[in-house]
Amino acid sequence: MRAARWLGGLSLLAGLGLVAVCRARMVRAAESPEAPEPSAPAKWVDGSPHLSESADIEGIHLNYLDWGGVGPTVILVHGLGGNPHVFDDLAPLLREHHHVLAYARRGHGDSDAPSRGPYDLRAMVSDLRGFLDRLRIDRAHLVAWSTGGDEVTRFAAVAPERVDKLVYLDAGYDFFDARFLQAYVKIVGDTKAGDDDYASLDAYRAWFQDVWLGANQTWTPGLEAFLRDRVVIGDDGRVTPRMPKGVAKQLFSSLEDAPRDYTRVTAPTLALYATSFFPTDSSNADRAALTREFERRVASPFREASMKRLRRELQGATVREVPGTTHISIGVTGVESLATTIEDFFAEPVAATAPDGGDDRPRDAAPPPFRPSEHAQAP
Repeated sequence: MRAARWLGGLSLLAGLGLVAVCRARMVRAAESPEAPEPSAPAKWVDGSPHLSESADIEGIHLNYLDWGGVGPTVILVHGLGGNPHVFDDLAPLLREHHHVLAYARRGHGDSDAPSRGPYDLRAMVSDLRGFLDRLRIDRAHLVAWSTGGDEVTRFAAVAPERVDKLVYLDAGYDFFDARFLQAYVKIVGDTKAGDDDYASLDAYRAWFQDVWLGANQTWTPGLEAFLRDRVVIGDDGRVTPRMPKGVAKQLFSSLEDAPRDYTRVTAPTLALYATSFFPTDSSNADRAALTREFERRVASPFREASMKRLRRELQGATVREVPGTTHISIGVTGVESLATTIEDFFAEPVAATAPDGGDDRPRDAAPPPFRPSEHAQAP
C-alpha cells in the first residue's frame, strides 16, 4: 500500500514537473520565440522548355535536347568542352518557324565518352549523319558554335543534299592553324581554373564568368544549365570537371586532324564573329594583361585572316562581326536580336549564282556588322 502511494505520488510529482516544464517553455517561447528551422535550399531546375532524349548511333549513345517547334529542322552543334545547354537561351526563340534540336557531341554532357574514342573528325561527322538518320531528318539547317564548325563544314561538303543553310557562331575558324593552336593552348593553360576555383559551384561560376564572359555579361538560366552540365558536384560541395582528362586530350588533338575545305561547301552560310576571343576586363590584373596581349598578337590577326578566307573561298558566305562579344558570349548576348538575325537568314531565298559558279557580290565587300539590340547586356 505504501509502495503504491509512493509510486502514485512520484507519478503525480513527475506529472506536475512535466506541466511546470511545459509552462516554463511556453513562457520562454512567448517572451523570446525561437527562430524557425532553416529550410533546405530549393533544388535547381533547368527551366528551358526542352525534352531530353537519347539516340543510339552505331553503338554510341548521344543525348539530345528537343525544343519542339514547327517547320524546317534546325540542328545546333556546340563546341569542344561544351554541351547542348549552351543553346538553352537561344533555341526557344527559334521554335516559331522551326523544329529545334541540339545533341551532345560524343565525349560531352550526357552522351557516351568512350575512353579510347575515336574522337577524330571522321567520327564526329559520322555522329552528325547518324543523328539525322536516326531521327529521320532528310535536310536541316546547321548552326555550329566554335569547334562544332569542323564537322558541319565537312558534312556540308560531303552531303550537300542534306544541308539547307549554315550558321557559324564564332565557328568560322580553321583550328588546324598551328600558330593559333599553340598560342591558344598556352593562354588556356595560363588562365585555367585553380584548386580554389573548384571549391564550390559558386567559385567555379565566378572563375568561368571572369575568364570567358567578362564582368558585364549578365548570367542567364542557359549559362547556369550549361555550367552545371560541365561539372560533377561532390557531397562536400566541391566540383570536378565532368569530362575525363583522357577524353579531353583526344578531343583537343582532333583539332589537328585536317584543314577545312570551304571550297566544297555550297550551302548558303552566315558567319558571325565575336570581336574578342576572351574578355579583356578580367578582375585579375595579370589575367587581363594576358588576354589583352593574346587578342592583340594572336586572336585579332587570326580573326581577320579567317573572315577574308571565308569571303574568298566559301560561295555565298555572309560575314559579320557581333560587337561587344567574346567566343562564349556570342550566343547568349542579345539572344533576341541574334535569333531574329538567324531567322531572317533562314528565310532569305537562295541567291542565283553567276554563270562562272560564283555569286555576283564582290568577294571582299563586307556587309555592315550585326549589332545586338540596345537592350542587350554585352560585355
